[in-house]
Amino acid sequence: MSEEVRITRVDATNVDREGFFCFKSKPRTPGYQRKLAWLRDRFVEGMTLDILYEGKRSFAFCEAIPGEFAWRAINAPDYMVIHCIWTVGSGKKKGFASRLLERCEEEAARQGKSGVVILSSDEPFLADKKFFLNKGFAQVDAAAGFELLAKKHRQAPDPTIAHDWESRASAFGKGLTVIRTDQCPYWDDATNIAIDTAERFGIPARTVELHTADEVRTLSPTPYGTLAFVLDGRPVSHYYRLPRELQAIFNQSE
Repeated sequence: MSEEVRITRVDATNVDREGFFCFKSKPRTPGYQRKLAWLRDRFVEGMTLDILYEGKRSFAFCEAIPGEFAWRAINAPDYMVIHCIWTVGSGKKKGFASRLLERCEEEAARQGKSGVVILSSDEPFLADKKFFLNKGFAQVDAAAGFELLAKKHRQAPDPTIAHDWESRASAFGKGLTVIRTDQCPYWDDATNIAIDTAERFGIPARTVELHTADEVRTLSPTPYGTLAFVLDGRPVSHYYRLPRELQAIFNQSE
């Protein structure tokens, strides 16, 4: 007999109990605590966080927020923006992502938005473009290796990606700069690994934290917005890198 599938809406009243899917087994870590504090501020801005369970186990989640508060370097004020939608393990290929996407579209309609937007890329930590195109989304903009996908519920201007990436990245200067936010609990480890690895290579390294959605929109050196590694004024990654991967990047730059 198949187990019950249910979706739980996480908000300020139950986030301590439900968590936010990622790092659920590590609630005392700095990354978890930073994400938790970040979430509490986002809930008052209209963020939704849905976690899908099959039986007692969580298998998927969707985090979305009104476009004016999105932590992406995009302009989508009349849309709901999906930050993350993720299915893991044996939960894949069961339609769980489709269920969560339907909930997000319903929330966008409830909030009076023109549709739903998501940033896509072939790189890790971002959505599978094919899945969303099959769900009625269309590409409305592209820049710096990223595509912006939108599904409109009514006529509205297209959301857009910023395009001044070269000048943004060059402003961070020489050495390695890790530009980070608290949007993902993995970024604490990712930042520490990057800084430690750079220092072992004798590369000057620093961290720049972005604290608001406005800072992300105006300062992020990539459309992704919540994490970026910039080496000598050039973006080299927007996601978690292991030491050996960073070493390869540093060796290529010599």
